[in-house]
Amino acid sequence: MDDDFDRYDRDSGSAAVLLSFILGGLTGAALALLYAPRSGQETRDLLGEKYREGEARAREAKERALAKSREVVDDAAGYIERQKQGIDQRKERFVAAVEAGRQAYKEEKQKV
Repeated sequence: MDDDFDRYDRDSGSAAVLLSFILGGLTGAALALLYAPRSGQETRDLLGEKYREGEARAREAKERALAKSREVVDDAAGYIERQKQGIDQRKERFVAAVEAGRQAYKEEKQKV
């Protein structure tokens, strides 16, 4: 039960580290391009190319994030369903125990 939540915490922490690493790399690349000794047209062309590559990577990352979020939602739904079933089972046992207690009380009351 708690292991599921711990796994989600680890996954979200590693995703944040990965995202930070990627953003740092992109920032460094952009700064390197801006300060590189190239003509204006070459720099614009290179920036446009890097932008398109970054856009493609961002789309891929978005798709992976959506897939992961769907997986998390499915896992959470399964967890909730298992908990509901457990509660229903406990409720049934409790109701049966209360009914058994009532029946035992009635039987003892009739003996007296």
